[in-house]
Amino acid sequence: MKNIIFDCDNTYGVPDCDVDDGLTLIYLLGNKDANLLGVTTTYGNNKVEIVYPNTLKMIKELKVDNLPVIEGGKDPKDLDNKASDYLVKMANEYEGELSILATGSLTNLYGAYLKDNTFFEKVKEIVLMGGITEPLIFAKRQMDELNFSCDPIATYTVLTKGNNVSVITGNNCLKVLVTREDYERELSDYTNPIVPYIKNSVDYWFDYNLDKFGINGTYNWDVTAAVYLMRPELFKKNIYKMNLSVEDLERGFLHIDEENNCTLNLPTIDNEELYNKDIYNTWKGVVI
Repeated sequence: MKNIIFDCDNTYGVPDCDVDDGLTLIYLLGNKDANLLGVTTTYGNNKVEIVYPNTLKMIKELKVDNLPVIEGGKDPKDLDNKASDYLVKMANEYEGELSILATGSLTNLYGAYLKDNTFFEKVKEIVLMGGITEPLIFAKRQMDELNFSCDPIATYTVLTKGNNVSVITGNNCLKVLVTREDYERELSDYTNPIVPYIKNSVDYWFDYNLDKFGINGTYNWDVTAAVYLMRPELFKKNIYKMNLSVEDLERGFLHIDEENNCTLNLPTIDNEELYNKDIYNTWKGVVI
C-alpha cells in the first residue's frame, strides 16, 4: 500500500481543457494499493481558481467527499499557500512513507521545501510528469513542454533536491497511442456507472485531437506517471546523470550529461499490453 498525495492541475470536464489529471485521479481511486491521502491543486492546464473548484466538484461526483482537496499556489511567487502547508504536514506524519505524484507546475512542492528544508528527505519517492529530453514532436508538429516550464525555479529545486525522483517525460509518453477503437471497446459496459462518467467527459478529447492534430487517438500523459508509481514492473528504469539549469527548464528541457548536478530515473513503458490493460481495468474498478 502506498500513501500518496496527488499534486495536479485537474481540468477534467472543463470545456476545451485537458482530461489527463482527472483520469489519473480516477486511476488512483481505482487502485487497491493506493492510499490517496489528499489532492493538492496547482496551475498549468488552467488557473488554480479553475482547477481547485473543479477538483472539488469531481470529488463529489465520484462520491469520495472525505478526500481532502487543498488549494495551492496561483503562480510561481505564491509559495506560502495551503497546499505547501499540507505537504509539509503529511511529510512529517508519514515520514519515509509518503509518495508524491505531481502532474502540473511544481510550485507547491517548492513552497513545502522553503517551509521545511528537510521536506524532501522525509518523502519516500516523487513521480513527475513533465520535461523533454529532445524536441517533442506530436503529429509532425513541435509542441511546447507544459509542466516543468511553468515554474522553472521550482522544477530545478525539486529535481536537484528531491529524493528518489522519477520523471515520465513527454517524449516517453508518446510510445503508446490510446486508440479510439480500444477506448470504445474497453469502455462499452454502460451498466458500470464509471464508464459513462468517463466517456461523457473524455469523448470530446478524441474529437479535439482528431480535429487539431489529425490523430485518431490520444496519449495517457499524466496517467502514465500514476501507472509507474503503482506498477513500476511494467516499465524499464533508465537512470541518467543530468546537468540541469533554470534556463533550460524554462522550456522544460532535461540535459543528460556526465557533468551532472543530479541523477534522475526516466522510465519507459516496457510492457505495452499489460500497461493498457492495467489502466482500463483500474478505471473500471472505481465504484460510484
